[in-house]
Amino acid sequence: MAKLRRREAISRVRPLVTPEGVDLKVTLADAGTRASAFLLDAVIIMVAGLIITIVAFMGLGGLGFDRSEPVVVVWIVLIFFLRNAYFLAFEAGRSARTLGKRIMGIRVASRDGSGLAIDQVIARNLMREIEVFLPLSMLVAQAGSGLADTLTTVFGLAWALIFALFPLFNRDRLRIGDLLAGTWVIEAPKRVLADDLTKHTDFAASTYRFTPAQLDVYGIAELHKLEEILRGDNDSALETVARAIGDKIGMPYRGYRARPFLTAYYTELRAHLERKLLLGKRRASKHEAV
Repeated sequence: MAKLRRREAISRVRPLVTPEGVDLKVTLADAGTRASAFLLDAVIIMVAGLIITIVAFMGLGGLGFDRSEPVVVVWIVLIFFLRNAYFLAFEAGRSARTLGKRIMGIRVASRDGSGLAIDQVIARNLMREIEVFLPLSMLVAQAGSGLADTLTTVFGLAWALIFALFPLFNRDRLRIGDLLAGTWVIEAPKRVLADDLTKHTDFAASTYRFTPAQLDVYGIAELHKLEEILRGDNDSALETVARAIGDKIGMPYRGYRARPFLTAYYTELRAHLERKLLLGKRRASKHEAV
């Protein structure tokens, strides 16, 4: 059984090459884990929806049921906003995962190795409206009106099942939304992080110094990626990134130790970006003009 699980885990490993040429080798989340994360998110959304519904009924009590139409319209808009804004807000954040994904130890990532863009987050989550919520809403509406018929029920269930089972029939476990957005969902197990990286830079700081021009080469997205690499234990990735950064900022690699060099650059880049933020200057990535 253990060998089978190990073989299955290896079959889900994929290369994820960053723009700097570093292969982070990610593990795709399995279908069961993704389904569990979605169910947890659905429960959270339903609890929030229940609270909104209770507040709406309180509003109806104050206005009277004969003037309920405005309250009902607001309720419908809020529920629609809730189920979409929930996924968008969490996945557009730094961790790129909802509360359910965080609990299950998975996150969304861009398949080309770059940072997750807001248009990708919007595309994959708006498709969920078509994949899941639209057929379910149709079934609930039919049942609530008492006009449900066999054909409509079968059609709605078939629609929902086709989209729900789609990840099982492609190698990378992708939803339709993932295909359109260029994303996939990968494992991001909880790790006990080391202390703040900037606390261990005495030697590095005394050895490497960087000019403001060298620090202006990268932005916030690259800072987060560099932190992720420094917290890992992939020596090959560290050396590859050190070479890439050294070439980019005009300090060609000369056999120096990769981790101290990268730690020093991370520390100074972080301080440099924080100073700029205080001045109201925010550079999201290296692709934005300085």
